[in-house]
Amino acid sequence: MPEKLKSYIAGFLDGDGCIMAQLIRRKDYIFGYQIRLSIVFYQKTKYKHHLEWLKQKLKYGYVRERNDGMSEYTIVGLTEVKNILQKLLPFLHLKKNLAKLIIIIAEMPKRPSVQQLVKYAKLVDKSAEFNYSKKRVNTTKVLLTFLKEHHFPVETESKSV
Repeated sequence: MPEKLKSYIAGFLDGDGCIMAQLIRRKDYIFGYQIRLSIVFYQKTKYKHHLEWLKQKLKYGYVRERNDGMSEYTIVGLTEVKNILQKLLPFLHLKKNLAKLIIIIAEMPKRPSVQQLVKYAKLVDKSAEFNYSKKRVNTTKVLLTFLKEHHFPVETESKSV
């Protein structure tokens, strides 16, 4: 991907985009939760063709029309999000620190241990400080409660003497 294009897309993401890490409740997962990473670009639906063009360039995700006159181009997945953010990172300004943190979260193993899931969930909590979610309910605290209720061994951080 040419540098000029990376720079343009990074500017688009800085202005009309969002980078998110979420802890999602999943009944079909052994530890009850999944970490989901996503990048979303927003435009008025009458300019949806800009999002379609972007999808053609980035090769991942899907475009959808919302009911409020807006459209979204969404990319979901550890690998996909990491690949895109690594390309855009040198050109990001407003979301550079968040992108660095999301890239670290994307290193999570596909089948994490309980301890690894908790470790990465804490990073998800940290990433939430960069965004303005009012509805966020799944946090590391909620995950730990679930794990204890379901008798998964969770080590607590020990204090050094």
